[in-house]
Amino acid sequence: MFIGEYTYKIDSKKRLAIPAKFRRALGNKAVITRGLDSCLFLYPAREWQKLAKKLSELPISQADARGFARIMLAGAMEVTLDKLGRILIPDYLKKYASLAKEVVVAGLYNRVEIWDKGKWHNYKQKTEKEAGDIAERLKELGV
Repeated sequence: MFIGEYTYKIDSKKRLAIPAKFRRALGNKAVITRGLDSCLFLYPAREWQKLAKKLSELPISQADARGFARIMLAGAMEVTLDKLGRILIPDYLKKYASLAKEVVVAGLYNRVEIWDKGKWHNYKQKTEKEAGDIAERLKELGV
């Protein structure tokens, strides 16, 4: 399980250290892909397999299903954690998420999100202001 948020820097070789608390759950290999809201998603291999299977079963006759599957699957890349718990973020994913030097690594139960620090700050501020309204809407989903 992944919880918490941590601030890290991408080094000159485009490597990002993953929080020690997350490394065991990720294992040696993980999958990184385009996320939503201009961030990246990082999944342990077993969680990625579950998601990829669901995405592959979406109806190809529906444009939204095709588009979402393409964003998630075609953008995915397997990454290996080195001995120091770092991953190499591919250039196309760095560009997609507008990752600068400082990033936030946030745990969201079954996945890790990687955000540009400034974007995370803005997103979090906006969402925190709307938390009451969001909670009301989620009530309909049984949350």
